[in-house]
Amino acid sequence: MRIGLIDVDGHHFPNLALMRISAYHKALGDTVEWWRSDFIHYDIVYMSKIFSNNYTRDMPEPLNADRVIKGGTGYAISLQNGVEVFDTKKHQDLPPEIERIYPDYSIYPQYDFAVSMTSRGCPRGCPFCHVVSKEGRCARKVADVSNFWNGQSEIKVLDPNITACREKRDLMRQYKETGALIDFTQGLDIRLLNDADIADIGEMRLKNVHFAWDDPHDDLAGKFANYAKLGKKNKHGRFGTVYCLTNFGSTIEEDLYRIYTLRDMGYDPYVMIYDKPNAPKEVKRLQRWCNNRRIFRTEPDFSKYIYTSKGDTK
Repeated sequence: MRIGLIDVDGHHFPNLALMRISAYHKALGDTVEWWRSDFIHYDIVYMSKIFSNNYTRDMPEPLNADRVIKGGTGYAISLQNGVEVFDTKKHQDLPPEIERIYPDYSIYPQYDFAVSMTSRGCPRGCPFCHVVSKEGRCARKVADVSNFWNGQSEIKVLDPNITACREKRDLMRQYKETGALIDFTQGLDIRLLNDADIADIGEMRLKNVHFAWDDPHDDLAGKFANYAKLGKKNKHGRFGTVYCLTNFGSTIEEDLYRIYTLRDMGYDPYVMIYDKPNAPKEVKRLQRWCNNRRIFRTEPDFSKYIYTSKGDTK
C-alpha cells in the first residue's frame, strides 16, 4: 500500500504517533511518505493533530485517498464557554501493535534526538489539562527507554508526570544508564520530587529539566528553594525552566510574583497563556517580556518594559 502522513501541527517537533505508524507500515512492506496533494493516490492517509484549534488550525481531509484516519489529542478538544473540553469519544489510541513499535526517526531527519514516553497518567486532574481524560489518574510505566532510544546523544522525555510513577526509580535508572543528554520537557511535579529523585537527576547528563508552577495559590516557593539547594544545574547554568500558567484565574500581580520568585532562585520562568487568542494584551505583553531571555535579562522590571509595533524598548 501507499501510505501518506500529515503532521497537522507542522514539523516543529517529531510526532511520535506518526513515527510509529510509519515504522509499522514500513515493516509490512508499504510505501510511506509525507502526503502530497498532486496526482498521487494513497490507500491510507493518517492525519495527526496534537494541539487544539486555539493553537493549530485543522486542514481539509485529502481527496486523493481511499481512507483518511484522523487522530491525536487536538481532534478531541473543543472550546466551550472559554474552556477547553476533552471528549473521550473523539479520542482514539493507537492499536497495541503500533503503540509498542520502535519509532521511525527517519521521517524527521532534521532532528537528531530521541523522544520517549515511558509513563502515562497523572494523579492531579488539573482543570486546564487533558492528561487525566486521556490516560487516567494513575501514573504508570508503559515502556522502557530502549523502546525509544538506540544510541542517540539526546533524549526528550515526554512523560506527563514521571515523578508520580511508582516505577520511577527503574525509569530514572534507565535514563541515567543511557549516558545521553536528558531533557525532561514536561513539567516535573515539584510537589512530589523527593531527595532520591533529585539524586537521580543529579547523576544524569542533564540538558534541561522543566517544572510547573501553574496555580499561584499553591505555595511552592519552598519546594523550588529545596531543589535549588540540592539539585543540579542544567546545561545552561540554571536550575531549570518553570512553566507559569497565566490567563486562568490569576492576576498580573500573582503572575509576577511567581516569575520574580523563580528568577531570583536561579530558574528560568516561562509564561504559558491559556486561551491565548482571547487573552488580554497585558498577558501577551508579559509573555513576550518573560520568554525572550535577552529582553528579560536586559529589563528585569516588567513595569518598565514597553512594547510597540516598532519593537521592544526599555
